[in-house]
Order: sequence, then structure tokens, then C-alpha cells
Amino acid sequence: MPNPFIEMFADDKLADKVKTRLPYLFQLAELESSRAGKIGMEVGSVRERIVIALLIYRFGEPNVQTEIPITEPEVDARLYGQPISIKTITSKSFGGVKIIWTVDAQKALQFQENYYPHSDMLLVQVNWNGMGGFYYIPMQTQQRLFNRIGRLNYIKLPKPGTNPRGVEITGQALSSLVKDTDSKSIVINWNRTKIDFDPLKRWVELWRE
Repeated sequence: MPNPFIEMFADDKLADKVKTRLPYLFQLAELESSRAGKIGMEVGSVRERIVIALLIYRFGEPNVQTEIPITEPEVDARLYGQPISIKTITSKSFGGVKIIWTVDAQKALQFQENYYPHSDMLLVQVNWNGMGGFYYIPMQTQQRLFNRIGRLNYIKLPKPGTNPRGVEITGQALSSLVKDTDSKSIVINWNRTKIDFDPLKRWVELWRE
């Protein structure tokens, strides 16, 4: 079977839709996840659902599995049965992408000792009022880099005494992954649009039904 992501990223019509719709939808996610002008951590989950919805739109609901057991913490969905990890960052550079969320130093160390890439990755780099992108990084590309640079250069542990809430892929590793010839990308100009948004309106409407 041809790689569905290669076909997806080669689809110019879909790429144009991603360039225009993803900034708008991610802006809605921020508005929905904000309180008193501050964006909450739940924005990550909303962004993830937006990307999964894109997969359903492109490949059809029967081919995208979204009910993932908690025993697979790094897998966010499956496409045609194959695991996918979805990552989003808001940054001009490629640092700070969490592989796993944990505040336990011992668990973080165990994770580093046992980790090996085992799924394709979809990465969205959000850079408001600048250039970012939507990236497909194949599992084999991740594994090849991991084997070449080693786990200590691939994985960044939280600093002792801090509370960064997770284990990250190093900026060096992530930058190399997105530039790899086997990775695919859609460059996005992250412009904001004026949106009249009331986070409570739809719930009020549902009460009125």
C-alpha cells in the first residue's frame, strides 16, 4: 500500500486548505482554551483533535482510529492501523516538543533508558505573525537519526529541581528530523484573523433547544 502521508502532502489542493484553515482553526483552539487572556494547557488537546479531524476529512472516518488505549501514551491515533504521534509547538525554533508528560524524575529517566521511536509523527510548528509549518516525519527517519546521534542527544530530560512537566526531543534532533529528505512539509504563514468568538454561546444555544 502506498504511504498515505506521502500522497497527502503531495496534494496541492489539500496543502492550500491546510495553509489557510489551520491558522484559523488553531486560533479558535486558543480562544476556546483561554481565560482572562491566558491560554490554558488544554489547548494542546484541542489542537490534536483538529489534526485528527484533518485525517478523518482526508482519509475517511473508518480509516482513522481515535480510541487509543492509555497503555499507548505516545500514540494519538492510528491511520489504516498504523500508529501516529501528533505534536504541536508554538515557537520560532524546534525546541520543547514533549515526548511524554511526567513530573516524576525517576519515570523520566526510565523513559529515556527505554525509549525508541515506534510511530510516524505529524508535527505542527505554530509561529504567529511568522512562518511555521505542518510536517510529516516517518518512523524510519526518527529511528535512523536516533541510532546515529544516540539517546542522550535525542532526548532531553527535565532539569532537577524544575517543573517542566515532561521529557522532550532535543531541538537539535527535531531540526534534523524536519530537514530530512524523507520528511514532508507544508509551509504555513501564521496570520491571525479577526474572530468574533464567544466560548459559552454554543452551550447556551444547546440549553435553548
